[in-house]
Amino acid sequence: MKRISFGTDGWRGILAEDFTFDNVRLVARAVARYINAHNLAAKGIVVGYDNRFMSERFASEIARVLAEQGITVYLTARSTPTPVVALAVWLQQAGGAVMLTASHNPPEYNGFKFIPEYAGPALPHITAEIEDNIRQLQGTGTTGEDGRTVSSKASVITIDPHSDYAEHLASLVDLNAIGKAGLKIAVDPMCGAGVGYLEDLLTRAGAEVVAIHCHRDPLFGGSLPEPTAKSLQELRRIVVEGGARLGLALDGDADRFGIIDANGEFITPNQFLPLLYYHLLTFRGLEGPVARTVATTHLLDRMADRKGLKVFETPVGFKYIGQCILEQGVIVGGEESGGLSIQGHVPEKDGILAGLLAAEMVAVHGKSLTDLLEDIAGEYGHLYSERLDVHTSPADKERVLGVLQSFMPEEVAGRKVTGSSSVDGVKLLLEGGAWLLIRASGTEPLFRIYVEAESHEEIKEIQAATRSLLGI
Repeated sequence: MKRISFGTDGWRGILAEDFTFDNVRLVARAVARYINAHNLAAKGIVVGYDNRFMSERFASEIARVLAEQGITVYLTARSTPTPVVALAVWLQQAGGAVMLTASHNPPEYNGFKFIPEYAGPALPHITAEIEDNIRQLQGTGTTGEDGRTVSSKASVITIDPHSDYAEHLASLVDLNAIGKAGLKIAVDPMCGAGVGYLEDLLTRAGAEVVAIHCHRDPLFGGSLPEPTAKSLQELRRIVVEGGARLGLALDGDADRFGIIDANGEFITPNQFLPLLYYHLLTFRGLEGPVARTVATTHLLDRMADRKGLKVFETPVGFKYIGQCILEQGVIVGGEESGGLSIQGHVPEKDGILAGLLAAEMVAVHGKSLTDLLEDIAGEYGHLYSERLDVHTSPADKERVLGVLQSFMPEEVAGRKVTGSSSVDGVKLLLEGGAWLLIRASGTEPLFRIYVEAESHEEIKEIQAATRSLLGI
């Protein structure tokens, strides 16, 4: 059997091949051991699931396994987004949650995510303990039933946190401003668990909403439930032809966002995060640090530096951003792959919140996001970001990994190296505000080269020079 391990955001596997009922029971049993070992059984655990094939059946089986281990289960009544399940941990004061989702992965996948009692992604030491429990259960041959004796089976209680989540977001977003602005907004939840969330909240605010793909489809229309520029062409057409002020999209479990501006331009996370930080600093008058991953735009740093505020740079993975939100008082934290959260919310990425905040910004500033970006560029300068994926052979990957152990050139593309970071991969800071990051894939012979600079031409030059230096 393929080794079950938790990646950056849980364990994921192909349905019927890896993601089977037996394996799901095994992982549920390992989570039960974790809950009981940390005396959290009395607090109970939330179990939620997305719109993927058989997710509700897998969730019911997980609930049964946990209840038989004496752990009260709060099982969602319907498909529920990951950030809503995370908030349910707070609402129920639970010991954690299990979320069944493969997020934006292809339709043949499903996944098992554990959310600890702090309501954010599990940190590595927690998933390592669960993985160790899996190995122990496999070693004793008790992959199905743990053999633990409990006085009685615990209850499985059905919950629907939708309305409580909506009220919580209403306390974080200015819905009145959205309504007063009379915005027309197109919404695409991509047939995922986010169906009914953005549409309902925006309609409640008084916006005119046009929605597509608001039905369950475990095949996601034959594409990935990932809100990228390429996958949102239909939403873009509706925005441009219908005269909408915004297009808002969600991924399969609604923890990531995609945004189309009024002119049809796709607003990247590396553009939206500075927009949001700027909005919080200027319009809302908040002052506080910001957290970003090592691969995320340094435009956030320029804004923070101007006000003497701290920037927390983390490894890739929202679990580290969530930790900063919990422990460092950051007012916004995010990553270039499309995850963010703000102060006062769960330390879990939330695409629904991101979409509503985009609508708030357009409403209160009376400008498109593209125009706001130009305002920011006038104050802080332009920065452009791009990721380049370079495939290699397995042998070449090993060679390059060896080179990267001592990779410290004096200059790249004629730009002096002014600093470096090894938080996650190899990152070089270059004169003029540019930087590059090289990260190796953990599963493929592949390197990801991230570059940020003040022009697209400069990006291409740095990419080419980096590939030449590494010989790839």
